[in-house]
Amino acid sequence: MAKIVVEQIPVLSDNYITLAHHPASGATAAIDPAVAEPVLERLKAKGWTLTHILNTHHHGDHTGGNMDLIRHTGCAVVGAAKDSERIPGISMEVSEGDTFLLGGAAVMALETPGHTSGHMAYWFPDSHVLFAGDCLFSLGCGRLFEGTAEEMWASLKKLRDLPPDTQVYCAHEYTQSNGRFARMVERDNQALLTRLEQVDKLRAKGLPTIPTTIADERVANPFLRADTKSVAKAVGMEPGSDPAKVFAELRRRKDVA
Repeated sequence: MAKIVVEQIPVLSDNYITLAHHPASGATAAIDPAVAEPVLERLKAKGWTLTHILNTHHHGDHTGGNMDLIRHTGCAVVGAAKDSERIPGISMEVSEGDTFLLGGAAVMALETPGHTSGHMAYWFPDSHVLFAGDCLFSLGCGRLFEGTAEEMWASLKKLRDLPPDTQVYCAHEYTQSNGRFARMVERDNQALLTRLEQVDKLRAKGLPTIPTTIADERVANPFLRADTKSVAKAVGMEPGSDPAKVFAELRRRKDVA
């Protein structure tokens, strides 16, 4: 199987740039490079050559390093066809279900609008690795800057349906703040409380809380649980309410928390 090796690079105040390396071919992708220099430094330290950039969306803290990395490496830039005019240096446009190769590793593009209208996630089926950008966070999800609650709920369900052992790499270290809100929603969720203990220990040591897994998010992330009775009740709605409306109220409360 064409499995990848993953490296995380913390940058700015709370961003992660992630490298996905396919050892057999030597191909390497940088996912959401906010800046170029830390990527070039890590590539040099690892002895890897950058062949691709995978952009989940157009925001500057995800694309700011694109042009410098292109100048240094000549790499291809993959991004949403729907958002191609806003992705610097894009050379490969993808849409829902498109597959391409990173060396010998298959990559599937998943449209996950909500945070932005053209947001993408990238799924490596042989490795069970997902690069979720700002759609799904550990214990949270992205703000709705351009999409609707219905779109984001559909996007989150799409990611929730991936295999439970999927390693989820998101683009920000938000887990502790997300966890404080999640605990207000589901105070008696033991899976959440256990996760929060783990998160606090990791952060106390200066370690990342990412990756998470789809299995862990299914049981602890309230934004993936908008179709459960406990979350509906927590936002003052009847069990069986439209999950998209429950999600919308949940997101509204998080925005003002």
